[in-house]
This record gives sequence, structure tokens and C-alpha cells, in this order.
Amino acid sequence: MGLAVGLSVLSGCVRQRVPPEELVVLIESPPRNIDPRYTTTSIDYKLTYLSFARLIDVDTQSLEPRFDLAESVTPLPPGPGAPLRYEVTLRPAKFSDGSDVTAVDVLYTIEHYLDEKHGSAGLRRRFSESGLIQPIEIAGPRTLRLSYSHSYSSIITDLDFSIVKHGSFEKPSEVGLPIGAGPFVPVSEAGEVTRFVRNEHYYGGRPPMERLTVRVVRDANSRLLSLVGGSADLTQNTVSPLLFEAVKKWQDRLKLQTAPSALLFYMGMNNEDERLRDPRVRRALALGIDRERIMRTKLHGAARLATSLLAPFHWAYSPPGPELALNLAYDPARAKKLLDEAGYPDPDGDGPKRRFTLLYKTSTDALPVAIARVIAAQLGEIGVGVELRPLEFNIFLSDVKKGNYQLYTLQSAEIAEPNMFRNFFHSAYAPTSKNLDAGLNRMRYRNSELDALLDAGQSEPERAKRKVIYEKVQAILTRDLPMLPMWHPDNVVVMRRGIEGYQLWPSAQLSGLSKVSKVATASSE
Repeated sequence: MGLAVGLSVLSGCVRQRVPPEELVVLIESPPRNIDPRYTTTSIDYKLTYLSFARLIDVDTQSLEPRFDLAESVTPLPPGPGAPLRYEVTLRPAKFSDGSDVTAVDVLYTIEHYLDEKHGSAGLRRRFSESGLIQPIEIAGPRTLRLSYSHSYSSIITDLDFSIVKHGSFEKPSEVGLPIGAGPFVPVSEAGEVTRFVRNEHYYGGRPPMERLTVRVVRDANSRLLSLVGGSADLTQNTVSPLLFEAVKKWQDRLKLQTAPSALLFYMGMNNEDERLRDPRVRRALALGIDRERIMRTKLHGAARLATSLLAPFHWAYSPPGPELALNLAYDPARAKKLLDEAGYPDPDGDGPKRRFTLLYKTSTDALPVAIARVIAAQLGEIGVGVELRPLEFNIFLSDVKKGNYQLYTLQSAEIAEPNMFRNFFHSAYAPTSKNLDAGLNRMRYRNSELDALLDAGQSEPERAKRKVIYEKVQAILTRDLPMLPMWHPDNVVVMRRGIEGYQLWPSAQLSGLSKVSKVATASSE
């Protein structure tokens, strides 16, 4: 059903309204698991964090860590074999069953995450890299001390993990999940429809909504129809800018809000390719793409121009200097000159022949394809041909990991910790034939100078010194352009009128649902 036809039919239908005490949130793909040991996808984490409070989170406008279950994290003097030590004090808080959150619960949680048979592979790797020393010392009912074998930069943000009640992995709730201390309590298994009730004991205050239902609706038009019809209340980052005009037509029922995000839409370039290994060619491609025009025409302005992996509001962001900024400016004349210098002259001036042709892969979703077509046309204006190949997402991602591409565009998850530069650009994190999941350096970029800086950034705990290191990192990347940072797409929420109190965070987490309430409006009658 097309959107226009659907809306016409809808206007004459009897609609099933969401009850006032329930909030229905729409997502585009189902979670796999919201047991914190087994979360893997972005939506897994978002729903898990609704039920399981963390020691630390980064749901702040600057992405700086803030305390969740932790009341304080205090550095301690070094000990034997432990150059870094911290004392973590918990705030007074209760689990959803009314029992107190204690240091014993935190110790139990960490030990089970480290269990090779039943724990979390991601957290095992995180704790291993940080050098967490066991056993962990319990210093009081709400106090524990963490010791580390070496200096490590992201220890504080690495405390961003879910805490469960002691014993509840062995004796889970009726739906097979441990007991948490988040704002909502799961009362069904994760799936096409995942149901929660509010946690009456939540330390942050009892959520206004009694029930929360998260429902999967895969089709974008159908999600919008559900909101217009009143069978759903809210959706975040699932309504394409291609549908913004449709949202405006129903402004008596819907409202659209945007806010800056820590997401990144970028163009990856295969640095092992015979042409793209030349930084002059990569810079020429960047100069040939009018990113601001694409943002204006395809994204309706709901994005911020990117110059780095990090968003401009991030504490470690460093803008490029005037000379380096020229590498990111739209300048087709300079792009042509660079291609000439690199040995790829235009064979017929402004004629139809191309300097060379690049294979550009993207997903089959409508917006990425529309963006890719504009990019292909713009590159054609500097004499570079593009063979555009949209692929089903899993096939597309597999090809990217294998290096079976020359160009690709993709959107990252939120980037809050600057140590992510290491995952994207360190030589050790380039996929290989033996390990396609070695890291996110799918551009296969290798630079020993940058590797040394990224190693230093990972081991430096002082923020001021880290900022200096990452300023140098960002300068090198703007010079070499192993990837082109395109823009930071805004977080976009579409909700029914009468939904109040929702907070959009740059991290794109759903923690703002804990403050949402419903107010009766004329359009909801």
C-alpha cells in the first residue's frame, strides 16, 4: 500500500488507539536478545539498557560519562602491580524486586560477564584490554575497588555495562531474564513485540507510563500509518527524510523533533585499491562531492557536516585547520587538477569518456540508494565513472568486510569514546581473510605514525593529554582521508501529539522513555 493511498484509507477507518497508560514504540527490526550477556545489535543494547541500569552511561549532550548506579568513581593511589586503581561507590538504589543494589551485585555481574561459557564476549574483551585485575575487592556494602594492570584511557566509559541482581542469572524471572534496576521491567521475551512494565522502585523516579510495548514494523510507510492512526505513539530514527513531507501533512496528529547525534554517515575507500591507495585520488573524490547539497536536498537539513569520526560537540573533537579544511571543501576544479597530477587525465575533456570507473556498493534501502546516485552523478562531473551496486544489507556488509569494493557508504553506530579511532583506523583492526571481524578498519588503511598515536591514546588516562593526542590523529586523517566523513545525521523522533517529556540524546539511546507522559489532545479524541 502506497503512503498516499494508505493515509486516505486510514482517514475513514476505525482505529485501535493505544490506551492512555501504555506507550507503544515502533522499531524496524527485532531484538535478538536483551539478556545483557548476549546483546549484540544496536537495538539489543537500547532495550537492555531500559531494564538494566549501568554504573556509568554516556547519555549526555557532550557524550561525557555520567553516573548511573555509580554515585562516584574516585582514583586511588597505585598498588603493587596495579598502576591504576579506582573506588566505585554506588548510589542508594533498588532492583525491580525491591532489593538493594550492592557491591556484591556488581561483583557477581562482572564475574558472570567474564565466564567463558556463559558470559559476554564483548565485555570479556573489554575487561581484558583494560587489564582488570581479579579478584575485585569489596570495601563496603556499596563500595568496591577496581585495579588495573596497566594504564588505559577508557576505563571510566568502560563502566558502561548493565548490572544484575546477585543470583538472578541462575534464577531468572518468568521470562528468562535476570533482575535489573532500570526504569522498566521486561514481562515478555524479546521479539516482534517486546513488553515491559514500569519499575516501581526505579531510583530515577517511577516512570509515568505503566506499560511500554516495543513493536517491530519493518515497512517505513506502515510505521508512519500506525502513528497517524493512533495504534503507536513514537518511533526514533526509523522515519526516512524522504517521508518528512508526509509527516508535515499530519501535523495535527504528529510532531517531528530532531537533535544532533553522535552517528556518522561516511564513505569508505579501499586503500589497497591500485587507484585509491593514492591520497591525491581520495582527496579528489572528497573535493568532487557536494555534501552540503546532498544534506539539503536528500536529508532536508536534518544532519550536520562532518569533518571527523567525532561530532563537533564531542569533548575530543578538533576542527581541521584552514589548510586541511580545504581537503573537505567542495571544489571540483581542484579535484580535476589532483586527478591530473595523480596520472589520471580526462581523456576527452568534458566529453563522455571517464578517467576511470569505481565500483560503489551500498544497501538497497531507498535513502542510501538515492544518496549514492547523487554522489555518482557528482563524481561524474570530475570525470570519475561509478558503477553503483545496491545489495541486500548482509551481502553488502560481507563484501565490505572482504574488501570486495572500491567505494561504499555506511552509517556507524553512535561514537562516544575517542578510542574508537583505533577500531576504525589502526592497522591491527583491518579485516583479514582469516579474521573478517578483526575491526572496523575496512578501508585497510595502514599508517605507522597514526598507529603509534592511537596506541598512546589508548593508554593515556588524562583527558587533557588525550585531547592533544586525538587532535593529531584527526589532523592526519583529514590529510590522508582513508575515509570521507560525510555528515552526522540528526536523531529524528516522530511521535503522536500529546506525547511529552521525551529526551533525545546524541547516543541515540532510548533512556528518554522513562520520562514520557501522555497528555490528551483534540486529535487523539
